[in-house]
Amino acid sequence: MQPSLRRKFSPALLSAGASTMKPAARRGGNLSIFVVVFSIFLFGCFMYNEDVKSLAEFPFSHPRELLQEDSQRNLKIGSKTTTVSVVMNARTVVETGEEKQRMNMSVEDDDGGIEIPPQDCDLFTGNWVLDNSSYPIYKEDQCEFLTAQVTCLRNGRKDSLYQYWRWQPRDCSLPKFKAKLLLEKLRNKRMMFVGDSLNRNQWESMICLVQSVVPPGRKSLNKTGSLSVFKIEDYNATVEFYWAPFLVESNSDDPNMHSILNRIIMPGSIKKHGKNWKNVDYLVFNTYIWWMNTFSIKVLRGSFDKGDREYDEVERPVAYGRVLRTWGRWVDKNINPNRTKVFFMSMSPLHIKSLDWENPDGIKCAKETTPILNTSMHLNVGTDRRLFVIAANVTKSMKLPVHFINITKLSEYRKDAHTSVHTIRQGNMLTLEQQTDPATYADCIHWCLPGLPDIWNEFIYTRILSHS
Repeated sequence: MQPSLRRKFSPALLSAGASTMKPAARRGGNLSIFVVVFSIFLFGCFMYNEDVKSLAEFPFSHPRELLQEDSQRNLKIGSKTTTVSVVMNARTVVETGEEKQRMNMSVEDDDGGIEIPPQDCDLFTGNWVLDNSSYPIYKEDQCEFLTAQVTCLRNGRKDSLYQYWRWQPRDCSLPKFKAKLLLEKLRNKRMMFVGDSLNRNQWESMICLVQSVVPPGRKSLNKTGSLSVFKIEDYNATVEFYWAPFLVESNSDDPNMHSILNRIIMPGSIKKHGKNWKNVDYLVFNTYIWWMNTFSIKVLRGSFDKGDREYDEVERPVAYGRVLRTWGRWVDKNINPNRTKVFFMSMSPLHIKSLDWENPDGIKCAKETTPILNTSMHLNVGTDRRLFVIAANVTKSMKLPVHFINITKLSEYRKDAHTSVHTIRQGNMLTLEQQTDPATYADCIHWCLPGLPDIWNEFIYTRILSHS
């Protein structure tokens, strides 16, 4: 409570003063003028000192220190939402509840106040909300690093509504994305996405999310073999992508020539890839879509280096489990949890049959313009739940903490967000004739940008903030 600038006179004080003065007047006959003046002088000094004290305590010169004290006094343990610290003059201020309202001006001025959901909040259960005031976070034509595979508007898509959907968790909210804040967390650090073309899709999204605040000439993108590196000079930070569609060795590891129908893996061999993942601060893994071509997986007997060609065919879940356990052992053995945060992305779904979402007139995902908003409906778009369960269990059983980012169900609602016929195929833009044949050419695997992968990265952003 702010102290008063003026002390109020008390009637009781005046009457008390009068009662003490009257007997004196009766005893002395008439009161000396000197005594009256002196008494008034003393009373004035007293009131002046009280006003000076009040002014000294009034929060003109130290408002933030007082806010800090208030927030510390009123902090409620176990409240529904916690908040990230706001740094003010090298002092940390924590804001919660009523303090947040009082600190709005300071938070906005410092561009640092962000609410972070509590650790136990389920970020992945919620619904899609149309939000054309906050989304998209960046514009397609303002991110020069997007590839033709994902630039749907540039490739002829007429509707843009797919860019404006925000994910709203049921019991909390995702923090507002601030590129500068994330870049501060990435300062002098490396972030690497490892996996298939869906993780490359997400990597492109992350580049666009952060690059908008980086001046021209202070950012660059270089590709060498399986590794692509986006560098932000002023932060000495990199956002990287490493091509390894099965995580372990396979005959599909060439980053340019990997369209191989007869895919073969070595489920126990990961060191050749793994050496490139060391000394990275944030590792984001995925592997899924390359498992979906066949019901069984070809497992090599021997080694590619030795020229071995014989293989066994193994059921998809069995092979997937072997690969993830190999990956888990490598992470537990080679990653320092004091330096590196590890994320594993769950399955990115396909939308191949429009009957799955009760649209008998649809052709795959083509011409879909809105998400599935009825989240209570039973939805099965063909995601292999067996692989989901394996990934969840392996990551949970590891010694090193792994953040399992469950994008599957919320992404299954986004039949509208795929690149469809507004993309490339084997490096070439679809012709107008091909675009009119979505049954053959629609890509219902990858996603337009800006779009759904931006939300996936908001989950990564949230976890980075909450653990930093």
